[in-house]
Amino acid sequence: MTPSTAFATDFIDFIEASPSSYHAAAEVAHRLDGAGYVRREETEPWDVSPGGHYVVRGGAVVAWWVPAEASPETSGFCIVGSHTDSPGFVLKPRGDLTSHGWNQAGVEVYGGPVLASWLDRELALAGRIVLADGTEQLVDTGPVLRIPHLAVHLDRSVNTSLTLDRQRHMQPVFAVGDPTVEILDVIADAATGVAPEDIVGHDLITVDTQRGRVFGARSDFIAAGRMDNLTSVFASLDALAAVGDDATDIAVLAAFDHEEVGSSTAEGACGPLLETVLHRTATALGADADGVHAMLARSTCVSADAAHSVHPNHPEKHDPVNAPVMNAGPVLKVNASRRYATDGRTTALWRQACREAGVPCQVFAGNNDVPCGSTIGPLTATRLGVPTVDVGVPLLSMHSAREMAGVDDLRWFRDALAAYWS
Repeated sequence: MTPSTAFATDFIDFIEASPSSYHAAAEVAHRLDGAGYVRREETEPWDVSPGGHYVVRGGAVVAWWVPAEASPETSGFCIVGSHTDSPGFVLKPRGDLTSHGWNQAGVEVYGGPVLASWLDRELALAGRIVLADGTEQLVDTGPVLRIPHLAVHLDRSVNTSLTLDRQRHMQPVFAVGDPTVEILDVIADAATGVAPEDIVGHDLITVDTQRGRVFGARSDFIAAGRMDNLTSVFASLDALAAVGDDATDIAVLAAFDHEEVGSSTAEGACGPLLETVLHRTATALGADADGVHAMLARSTCVSADAAHSVHPNHPEKHDPVNAPVMNAGPVLKVNASRRYATDGRTTALWRQACREAGVPCQVFAGNNDVPCGSTIGPLTATRLGVPTVDVGVPLLSMHSAREMAGVDDLRWFRDALAAYWS
């Protein structure tokens, strides 16, 4: 097994443990615990003793490493931002539908999933439930749902003009012939010591239950769900373990929630979570208000989110020369309208990290006739005023229920992030 394949295998285990943003944050916390980081509570006095610390807020987690020589007079923050959420279908508050004897889960589209890719897959509901006593539990139902396709015999145009209505056609089935069973019964069965009537709130999303696989003629590729953006969460988490006291800047990992729906939440990149961690860390080190701004002025940010690989069947959708290829290196993302935060200065920052790590670097710029997406980079740069670069692992089938990445790109991305921090 090559180093890249071994790294990809660990990544697949990470995905398996992270069916929702809440599970992803818990798995990051679990791995940080194993690396000697200490969980902190936002309601308690801030701790900036040398070493690793982290906080969890819902489906978001922020970790920071304080070098022994950290000082408000000389230190800044080296930030890597990512996000824990992925597109899918969220269970509605009243989640039961019936049609011709079928029991269906009432769901709402979350983010921008490729709708057709979710058909004919065994799906779970995963996330958190909130109980009447105020406690919370993480749940994963396992394979209980399916959104069945209409047979070609009943729609002869299915291969030429498929149109899916988000309300009528995307409600999954979970039982038939039993009007007494409800979706909360299924969720309660997946929890510990919980009756359906105990559940007063939930944040649950569909997840494909097929396990990720390494595949290809040379085992070059990864197929799995949620690689946008668990590729970045995992690579940055693993890279954080390489941070040591040889650096004077404070290394910060920020894995936000709700990027796929705009980030405008308390756990999202538009919210105050990262800014609060930075300010509290700076002031706990002894910085006054002016010193906090001076530390931010010494800081930089790498916004780590999935990128687009050139598609061999749709090359016309890409720029002819700024089109990354899978397994040719992590991608620097550039956009003239600043849908990405990258500029000339931060381009040099990222290229230097890649050179020091000994990994190749590719560039993505969009076809002028094909609008690109955006990510947390511009949001973080706007909120903090910190120079930011947008980078990521190139994917195919982005926002599909099952995406595709390259094993070398993932490991190289980890190495480049480690070089940035060190």
